[in-house]
Amino acid sequence: MSVSVLSPVSVDVTLQALLKPKDGSAPAKGRACNSRLAEGPWVFDAMPAGYGPGASEEDVIPADTPHQGVLPQEYRTASAEELDLRIRAAKAALGERAVVMGHFYQRDEVIKYADFVGDSFQLAQAAKTRPKAEAIVFCGVHFMAETSDMLSGAHQSVILPNLAAGCSMADMADLDSVTECWEQLEEIYSQVGGTAPNSEGKAPVIPVTYMNSSAALKGFCGEHGGIVCTSSNAAKVLEWAFERGERVLFFPDQHLGRNTAKKMGIPLEQMPTWNPNKPLGGNTAAGLQSAKVLLWHGFCSVHKRFSVEQIEQARREFPGVRVIVHPECPMEVVDAADASGSTDYIVKAIAAAPSGSTFAIGTEVNLVTRLAGQYPQHTIFCLDPVICPCSTMYRIHPGYLAWVLESLEKGVVLNRIKVAEDVAVPARVALERMLALKPTVARA
Repeated sequence: MSVSVLSPVSVDVTLQALLKPKDGSAPAKGRACNSRLAEGPWVFDAMPAGYGPGASEEDVIPADTPHQGVLPQEYRTASAEELDLRIRAAKAALGERAVVMGHFYQRDEVIKYADFVGDSFQLAQAAKTRPKAEAIVFCGVHFMAETSDMLSGAHQSVILPNLAAGCSMADMADLDSVTECWEQLEEIYSQVGGTAPNSEGKAPVIPVTYMNSSAALKGFCGEHGGIVCTSSNAAKVLEWAFERGERVLFFPDQHLGRNTAKKMGIPLEQMPTWNPNKPLGGNTAAGLQSAKVLLWHGFCSVHKRFSVEQIEQARREFPGVRVIVHPECPMEVVDAADASGSTDYIVKAIAAAPSGSTFAIGTEVNLVTRLAGQYPQHTIFCLDPVICPCSTMYRIHPGYLAWVLESLEKGVVLNRIKVAEDVAVPARVALERMLALKPTVARA
């Protein structure tokens, strides 16, 4: 399939035109990864638990995943124009009492109402600049709302408009499986030096969790001498960890861990993958003892879609194209690209480029499409020619935003995300260790 250069209209508008043509013609085939992407997300709220159509539709969802109840009919049937009027009216009535946060990967139809737009950690930090806000409406996914809750004031409520907006990668590592892994590693490492720090004061292994993980796993890191990282400071965090430990257990995203450690010069043979469904994670005791970075068997289904073949196709069709991908992409894709970096890195790279530049971007299609509209002087397209947005980001829709905002007007807080204090306290320790490192300009 050839490269598809995106028009500046939103992904949602494009999907509606392709999958529900107004002229009565047959839906376009092969342009979207699921024909049901043109339907309202509330359709999937009534179905058995699943991430919904999009990049994560084939991922297995945990049994205890939060479930979104029925969105009232008035919000399901309202036109885009009516929802626009209602959202703007509710925001005006609430004033400084509410702040709306919009992640880069949200659909444009939601982003236009956001008071702040950015990546997950940027948004959690930005919310701290609005101390008068009683409600932080987080248009993102569950782990992001958890982080925002842990960093917000006690008087503030963090709201996730659709509780079904989770994250399949974050769900690939849970507290029970990580704890079991940790106990097995302690047993293995006790055989070659014990679990206490060595003569250099280094622990056998330090846990590092990506920001894209549950509050419980951030808490695990806080309790076990570990730390949180983002996609832009992962190298600095690994350096911090190796100053304190002989090895690193990195979860949940194997690709960010592998790409970062490889750039630091760590050999691939010293980066085994830990599969929680196999004995010793699918490794031998000797292999675990010689390891430097143990990579959890997790991944982002959006970034897993990008391939070396797509990069080669882009270079054939657009000689001189600059290929930038997110470090959550597989190693082969990162190696074949011209550069890799966080969402904020990608945004800044495009903003700084000379007019007339051509970019092939390997990250979520909503952000890529928005950048194409914001920078018409460039040619910007997504590496994946098939439109396949993040399944869970796409569960947020203006209908849910209108619902939670109008409820706030009435004094009713819906879909509040609250992290238990016994989890939040150690999780903040892990976050504070990261914040104590020199600040970086881009996070994801």
